[in-house]
Amino acid sequence: MAAFSITLKNGEQVKVNDHVYCSPTWAVRDGTPYSVARIMEFLPAQGTPTFDKGGKRNEPFTRVRLAWYYRPSDVSDRPVADSRLLLAAIYSEVCDLSQLRSKCHVIHRDKITDLAGWKKRPDRFYFNRLFDPWIRKEFEVIPSTTVRNLPANIRDVLIERYEYVVAEKEVVPDLTDALRHCDTCEKWCPPPETVQCDRCKRFFHMSCVNPPLLAKPSRGYGWTCAPCSRKHEEEVDSHEPKTNAPAPRGRGRPRKDRSLAEKEENMEIKHFKMWPFRYFGCYTVAEDTLDPDDLIFPRSATRVGPKYQANVPLAPGIDNVASTSELEERGGDATIEVLSLVVDMDAAEVETYRNALTKSATLKSSVDWLIEATHRYTEAWQAQRDFATVSMKATTRLEKWKKAETRYMDREWTDQEVAAFEDAILTHGAELRPVRDEVGTRSMYEVVRFYGHWKNMKLGEENARIKAARVSGRDESMPPVSRAASVEDEGSILKDVGRSNSICAACRTRESDVWWKAPKGLPTSVLCDNCGLSWRKYADLNVRPVREEAMAKAKSGDKREGTPLNSPFAKRAKTTPSATSTPPPGGPVPAAAQLRCLACQKNGPMGKVLRCRQCQFRVHAAACGVVVDPSTVESWTCDLCANDKTLEASLIPDCLLCPRMRKDAKKKALHPPPDSYLRACKPTEGQAWVHVLCSVFIPEVTYADALRLRLVEGISAIPQYRWSNTCTLCDNDGGAVIRCAECPAEYHVSCAWKQGHKFGFELQPVKASRRDTTTIVDFNDDAGCMVPIVICKGHTGHRREVHDICETNELGETALQLYCKNYKQVPIAQTHGLLRKARRLDNILHANGQDSASTPSTDSDALSADPKCYQCHSEFSPFFHLIQPPHSGKSTMQGDEKRWLCHRCHVEMRENHVGLNGTVSS
Repeated sequence: MAAFSITLKNGEQVKVNDHVYCSPTWAVRDGTPYSVARIMEFLPAQGTPTFDKGGKRNEPFTRVRLAWYYRPSDVSDRPVADSRLLLAAIYSEVCDLSQLRSKCHVIHRDKITDLAGWKKRPDRFYFNRLFDPWIRKEFEVIPSTTVRNLPANIRDVLIERYEYVVAEKEVVPDLTDALRHCDTCEKWCPPPETVQCDRCKRFFHMSCVNPPLLAKPSRGYGWTCAPCSRKHEEEVDSHEPKTNAPAPRGRGRPRKDRSLAEKEENMEIKHFKMWPFRYFGCYTVAEDTLDPDDLIFPRSATRVGPKYQANVPLAPGIDNVASTSELEERGGDATIEVLSLVVDMDAAEVETYRNALTKSATLKSSVDWLIEATHRYTEAWQAQRDFATVSMKATTRLEKWKKAETRYMDREWTDQEVAAFEDAILTHGAELRPVRDEVGTRSMYEVVRFYGHWKNMKLGEENARIKAARVSGRDESMPPVSRAASVEDEGSILKDVGRSNSICAACRTRESDVWWKAPKGLPTSVLCDNCGLSWRKYADLNVRPVREEAMAKAKSGDKREGTPLNSPFAKRAKTTPSATSTPPPGGPVPAAAQLRCLACQKNGPMGKVLRCRQCQFRVHAAACGVVVDPSTVESWTCDLCANDKTLEASLIPDCLLCPRMRKDAKKKALHPPPDSYLRACKPTEGQAWVHVLCSVFIPEVTYADALRLRLVEGISAIPQYRWSNTCTLCDNDGGAVIRCAECPAEYHVSCAWKQGHKFGFELQPVKASRRDTTTIVDFNDDAGCMVPIVICKGHTGHRREVHDICETNELGETALQLYCKNYKQVPIAQTHGLLRKARRLDNILHANGQDSASTPSTDSDALSADPKCYQCHSEFSPFFHLIQPPHSGKSTMQGDEKRWLCHRCHVEMRENHVGLNGTVSS
C-alpha cells in the first residue's frame, strides 16, 4: 500500500503520507485559500467495500482520507506574519480525489536545518504546535527521541511507534530532562507524583519523604529535603552567602549538516495507525502508552472531586443532631445505587421472565430497555419478590438522589424532527448545539443521544451495502469515476479579463500571463499569477493601499464581504462526512464573513452582526433590537439612516438623556459617529431620539416593544436628582446620570461608555419573602434579579459576576435582550400609549403638590384622589371635568360625592350639545 501512488492532473504523483493542497471548487469555498493535509489512505467509491474477498483494496480509488493542518488564522484572531507556519491536528475527513490540487511539503521545525532557506522554497511549510479542535487548545509537539524522563520500556515503545509527542508547554521541560529516580526508593519518578529539592536538585516521591507530602508546593514556592534544610540553617548561622539559582536548562535544537537540506523533505516519518504523534502530557498515565489501543487524543482536566464539589452545611435553625442521624453517610454501602445483581440470580429464570416482558424485537435489543429491565429484576430480587411482579409498563423510574422521576427511554422522534435533524447535520456536522437549535423541540441531552443512535444506524446501513456488494460481486465491475481536477482549477482562472478590470487587487500590476479570481472584499475582482498563487497556497496577500477616490471609481456598487480584508481566513468549504470518517470538531468552520461588533468588540458572522449599508455601523442584531430577515441582511440600515428617508422621527439625533453637545457647523461628520455603539439610537414617544445604551441602563425608562427596543417611554418619570446632579466625567449638569456600582461617582451613560467603563448585568439574589413580587430570570446557570450596572474602569478588583451586553445563553438570547424582555416592557395590552403618558403626567403633578386633574372649569373644589368617569367609568384621562347642572354654578352631587366626566366624554357631550342647540356650553 505504501508504494501505491496516484497521478494528479498536473502530473505530480502522490502516495500515502504525502502532503497536498486540498480544496473544493471556487464556488463552494467562496474564495478561501487551499487547505493543507496529509494523505492517510486511498478509498474506493462510497458504498463499495474497501477490501475485496482476497483482502486487497478495491480499485479504482475515488476518495482519500486526509489528516488536516490548520493555519493560525483559522483558530485565532491573532495576526501571524509567517505564512508558512501551520498547526497540526489529530483530525481527519474523507474527501473526493478531485479536490486534491498539488503536492507540498510539511515537516517539524526541529527537522529543518535552515529555516530561512526552507521558507524561501515554494510549497514548503513547517509546524511545531498542535491544535485540538475539540477542547480548543494548542499543545507543543516535540520529537519522541528527545523524551528522556521515562522508563526504558515505555520510552522504547514510544520511539518505536511515534515520531512526535504532544504535550503541554509546562510539561516539556520535565519530559526532556534526564531520567529521574527517587533518591529514597530509587524508582522512576513520574512528574505528577514528584517533588524536587530546590538546593541539591534531587527528586523524591511525595510519599517517600518524611512526613509524606499531600500536595506539591504552590507556584512561586520551593521545597528542600531535610539534609539541605539543615545545611541551609548552618550556612545562615555562619553568614556564608551562597546562591540557590538553578542551573540553566533547555532542550535546545541540534544543528544539522547543511548538505542534508535537500533530503529533509523526503525524510521518513514513523506512523502508528496512520498517526505520527500521540498525546503524552499532564493527564497521561505512562503505562497506558504500552496499550496499542490507547487513545492518542489530547485530554483535559475533569471537574469531579473535592476541589469542585462542596459539602454544604445545614441551614441555620435546623436541629443538626437529629438530622445527622437520619442522613446517610456519603460513600458507604447504603448510598450506593445497585444497578445489577444478575450474577447472583438464576440466569435461566431471569432470561425466561425477561423474554415474557415484551414481544417487540426492537425493545429486546434496546440497550436502555435491557438496562432498566435488569435494574427492576435486581430490585425485585433484593426485596425477595417474585419475578412475575416485574412490569415494564411504566416508562419512568425514580433514581437515587433525584427528586423527580425520569424516563429510562427517550421519546420517539417524529418524521419532522428526524428530517430537521438530518438537514442540520448536513449543514453543521457534529456541532450539536446549532443542530439542537434547528430541531427546536428536543433538549441537548436528547440530541446527543439520538446522534449516537443515528450514526450507528448509518454505519449499519453502510455495512449492509458492503455485504450486498460482496455477495453480488459488484466490486469487480465498478465503473471508474472521474477524479481529475479541471485545467482551469475549477473555474478560478479567468480567461477573458476586460481592460478596465485587468488590475491586480493586491500588487496593482496590469500585466500577468494568468489572471485568478480574487476573494471578496478587495478593490478589484482579479489577482495576478503571483498574488493568486500566494493567496491560494499561503493565505498571504500584501495589499497595497488604494486612495478612496480610486476605490470609488473601481467599484460602483457596495463593498463585498469576506476574506481577506475584514474577516479571519476561513478554513475551507464543508465536506460531507462519511460514516467512517472522524466526526467534525467544533473548531474552525467555513463560516461567512466576520464582522466586529462595536458593543462587545467581538467578531461574529454576517446576520448575527449587522452592518449598516450607509454609515457602516456594526453591531450585534440582539444588541440594538433588530429582527431582520436573512434575505435582507446585506441591505440593512440603522434607525438613524433609515429615518433620513422615512422622516418618521426628528432629524436631530441628539439623545434626550445626554447633555447637549456643541457641534462645529463647518464639519459635516455623522452624529453620533458610526464607529461607536452610541450610534445605536431609538425613537421616543415624542419622536425624539435616545441612545439604546442610555435607555437600557436608566431604570425608569421603558419600551412599548421591548423585543425591538422601540418607542421609548418614561423619560418624564426619571427622578429630578438624576437631572440635577453633575457628571463627574464631563462636569456638566445636563442630562440624566447614573451611579457606579462600586463607588459614589455619578456620570452620564454616554460619558461612561466613552471612558471605557464596565457595562453589564448582574444577577442579584432575592430573599424568599420577595420572590413572589420580584421577577427572577435564569442566565447561564445563574438565577436572580437581573440588574444593569456600570463599574468604573479603575475598580479592577471587584468580585461581581457581570454578564456582558452581548453575552448569550443556551437559547441564543443576549443579556441585554433578556433584561429588556423581563424588566423594560410596559403593559400595553390594557392601556393605550396616550393614557400611559397621561398617568405619568398625573404622577408628576402629584409629586409637585399640584392638582393632578386641573380642569378648565372654574370650580375651586379639588379633584378626588381617584377620579372616575361617570359615563364610561374610565380612570385614565388627561383631564377630568366636573358635571355642571344646567342653570347652576354648583356641581351635581349626591351628598358629598362629586361626579366627573373624562375628557373624551366631555368633548362628545359638547359636540352633541352644539349639534342640537347650535351653541357651545361651558
